[in-house]
Amino acid sequence: MEERINKGVIAGAKATVSHVAVASGDRARVDYQVTEAGDQGGSAGQLGPAEISELLAQLIDGLHGSDHPDRADLAEFAEDAREELASDEPRTGKLRRVARALVEAVPGITGLTSLAVTLEEAVRNL
Repeated sequence: MEERINKGVIAGAKATVSHVAVASGDRARVDYQVTEAGDQGGSAGQLGPAEISELLAQLIDGLHGSDHPDRADLAEFAEDAREELASDEPRTGKLRRVARALVEAVPGITGLTSLAVTLEEAVRNL
């Protein structure tokens, strides 16, 4: 039997780990993408309303494809946030509350959690 040691998720050199990544169980793995600082416009905190709206759309799609018991309500909540972003003067306080609530609502769904955390970081820096 081959013994393997789990060393977790490691970032070296000038890499930054900005989100939590978890993989457990036999043959589990973490999918990730490595980008240089400044790629794609920088960190999530520097995204504009259009990019944040796209994150919300991805989250809505993910919710619809999940088995989360409140997926319909959460998707509607996220859609309300997209409408707020599209307004002439988006209320950032409301958007922050929505983003925080979404992070708290999807902790058991790894893909959605990462997306929600990215969304929250971007909204916080609007």
